[in-house]
Amino acid sequence: MTRTYPDTIAAAVTRELIVKKSRFIAHLVPVRSVAEADEVIASVRRQYWDARHNCTAMVTGVTRDQARSSDDGEPSGTAGIPMLEVLRRRGLTDVVAVVTRYFGGVKLGAGGLIRAYSTAVSDALDEAVLLHRRELLEARVDVPHADAGRIDNGLRDWAAAHGSSFGEVVYGALASFTLWIPPSDRALFVDDLASLSGGSLSPVFGRTRIVDVA
Repeated sequence: MTRTYPDTIAAAVTRELIVKKSRFIAHLVPVRSVAEADEVIASVRRQYWDARHNCTAMVTGVTRDQARSSDDGEPSGTAGIPMLEVLRRRGLTDVVAVVTRYFGGVKLGAGGLIRAYSTAVSDALDEAVLLHRRELLEARVDVPHADAGRIDNGLRDWAAAHGSSFGEVVYGALASFTLWIPPSDRALFVDDLASLSGGSLSPVFGRTRIVDVA
């Protein structure tokens, strides 16, 4: 059975929420490490230095093995942990959330803060483009230049229809195409490539790796 991995987001998202005159500005940024997440947090804090709070939550690692949060001066458990729980419920990793709060003069209470911070992150995630992380198998196809255009189109169509990623094309003595395909589709790819090429082409399979697929 193919192993499944947490998703991540394709690009940074910023969204603002107003709750009883307090401004909650949610920043979501894809990252590859705790160090990169810390850099994002530091950058947001520099930009919003005059805010009352810049609360944070992050999940990193291919298997979501690292997680951290901070209430940044809000009552314990009312900001960072609720934000982190949203990221976990959505099944995400390699993402950092920073919610900047400008106090509006009306106290929200513990329940109100939990709802505001979790909603700010959830609403921002609703606008994010997700990348689905998959373990895929490298498949290289070497094609004579005369057939390269036709095979290129066919391979791209196949990749789009089978949850695969179309890699770079290298032109040398032959046109070399690289696809990253689900390991379970290995035999299917061999058969479909044979049909596409009239039996003249067969793939060379290489390593597996974790690939982000839109």
